[in-house]
Amino acid sequence: MSTSEQDTVTTHDADEDIRNQDIKIYVNGEIVHRDEAKVSVYDSGFMLGDGMWEGMRLYDGKWAFFDEHMDRLFDSCKAVSLDIGLTREGIAQALQQTADANNMTTDVHCRLMVTRGRKAKPFQHPGLSRSGPTIVIIMEHSKPVNRLAGRGIRLASVPQVRGLPHSQDAKFNSHSKLNCVIACLQAEAAGADEALMLDPNGFVNTTNACNFFIVRKGQVWTSSGDYCMAGVTRQKVIDLCRENDIPVFEKNYSLYEAYGADEAFLTGTFGAQTPVESIDGKQIGSGTAGPVTHQIRALYATLVKANVA
Repeated sequence: MSTSEQDTVTTHDADEDIRNQDIKIYVNGEIVHRDEAKVSVYDSGFMLGDGMWEGMRLYDGKWAFFDEHMDRLFDSCKAVSLDIGLTREGIAQALQQTADANNMTTDVHCRLMVTRGRKAKPFQHPGLSRSGPTIVIIMEHSKPVNRLAGRGIRLASVPQVRGLPHSQDAKFNSHSKLNCVIACLQAEAAGADEALMLDPNGFVNTTNACNFFIVRKGQVWTSSGDYCMAGVTRQKVIDLCRENDIPVFEKNYSLYEAYGADEAFLTGTFGAQTPVESIDGKQIGSGTAGPVTHQIRALYATLVKANVA
């Protein structure tokens, strides 16, 4: 392994867990060993990125913010005329079935994937997906590494931007992530861990994988929301700030304001709130989690516990 590979940090770094080599995966109603988990090469998700997904975490046998994740999944699938074929209750049962098969109760990350299903021919038209949806549930024992709490993520602003809603709306948690992959590659080429993406107007938006916040003089800022992922954790942080008298603003702001921030952090289901060390080589605050980030982390942890109690 090269030095650069050893130094690579991402917002989804997890402690190695050997149990993940023997997990069982849900594939269209069947539970199979990970080595036997397969979908067709004709599947619309594999062929075209035609599908939606959700990332969720299991705490003490309960899924945090399950309803909010289902709202996003069902809204996204409805918008692209993708019939999941299951109710919310059906999805909950499938999740429970998968967790039980793996004897999983906590510190678990799930990727629930729904595609338009197998195509009759290898072409684009959605009408060629005639066999019903493909549903896959992958659950792993997954605990964020401790070093992310100490060392922040290094970001680089990149030329790849978040698109306009009428091209591909970033609110879709779709399988088609090439835009974000390209941004991540550009950040790595610049010597950073991940990418800070701008919106079509040049304002700060999100990273390639998470939503982005800064703190300036006690105020929490995030993007307007017009071009960013509809993050469940993002909304929870905004709500928590409003409920606890922390000034929070959804607004347009530029790299100028981001470079001069006192703190910056990322939000996502996996890492909750991950501090930012630097942007384009410019250190943000102390380069680790600042006092407002710590306060929000504590409030969020309490909210998660209340949600799964």
